[in-house]
Amino acid sequence: MPLPSGGHSTPAHGAPGAATPSASPSLLGRFATALTPHVPTPPPGFAPTTFEQQVEAVQRELDSLRGELEILRRRDEALNTCIRKFDEELRWAARLQRDFLPRTMPHVGPVRFNSLFRPAGYVSGDLYDVARLDERRIGFYMADAVGHGVPAALLTMFIKHALQTKEIGVPDAPGGYRLLEPGESLRRLNERLIEQNLSQSTFATAIYGVVDVETLEVTLSRAGHPCPVLLGADGSTKTIDVDGSLLGIFPDEVYQNLTLKLRPGDRLVVFSDGVEVAFGGAPSGDPTPWEDTLLASRSLRAEAFLDQIAQRLDSEPGSATPKDDLTVLVLEVDIETPGPPKLTEAAAI
Repeated sequence: MPLPSGGHSTPAHGAPGAATPSASPSLLGRFATALTPHVPTPPPGFAPTTFEQQVEAVQRELDSLRGELEILRRRDEALNTCIRKFDEELRWAARLQRDFLPRTMPHVGPVRFNSLFRPAGYVSGDLYDVARLDERRIGFYMADAVGHGVPAALLTMFIKHALQTKEIGVPDAPGGYRLLEPGESLRRLNERLIEQNLSQSTFATAIYGVVDVETLEVTLSRAGHPCPVLLGADGSTKTIDVDGSLLGIFPDEVYQNLTLKLRPGDRLVVFSDGVEVAFGGAPSGDPTPWEDTLLASRSLRAEAFLDQIAQRLDSEPGSATPKDDLTVLVLEVDIETPGPPKLTEAAAI
């Protein structure tokens, strides 16, 4: 008999489509299955003991790297300490070397001096000095040890103390002393340098001159040094050449003397070869940049002349890392000659 519309019928037990307890898991069973962790199946041939050994090997390698890093860190600290100490020592050496340079330039009568000094590093292989020798004469010199840095600076210290400018205790001489001619001073200096028998066969160039502030006569002697240049008050330029070989090479070398007369407004420019290196060369036969600078600045007084050189050097590429030490010394005669010479305080050479 058909059921009424909207009625429900319950399938008989065991009839087709009837649900059984085993065919549909309970809610608790489904949660238990979901919460069970999944353990991956080890790959074929996996051995727990081998894996542990590999982990231990990696750990040992990491420990070894940590040890090496610690050694490098300590070595870096020690190296930085040595660099700071070396830097400090070089700075003190540079200050000491500058203490050997003239603190004040003598201005005696119409004669005055100005200088430009630029080491390539902390210390310089260049050295110069200007000092009065007696009431009317001033001595000046410049030395340039081959190379630069500490070895060259040490050689210049020796040259400074080995240069003899006068003989003391001469009975027949006025005042009991005799000034040596520049050539004689360089000859004795050369002998003393050769007598040292230096292991590195180090040598140097030098130039030494004496100016009489009353007569304005300058006597020069040169030992392989670049030839000085005379910038005349009339705008002329003249290279002053006098023979003389390097110091420390040839025993019994004779150094010639050359005397020239200055006029009011003249400037005598003495320089080391670092100037020519800094300004660069020129094609054969053409004026060098340094010669062009001298020509362009021949009307300037000494201070302005040196300022212009400094500005030119600062504008050159690589000026922060110069290739060689550089020194320029200018002897200038005042345009108006004053009265009797007035001595200023300066240490004797």
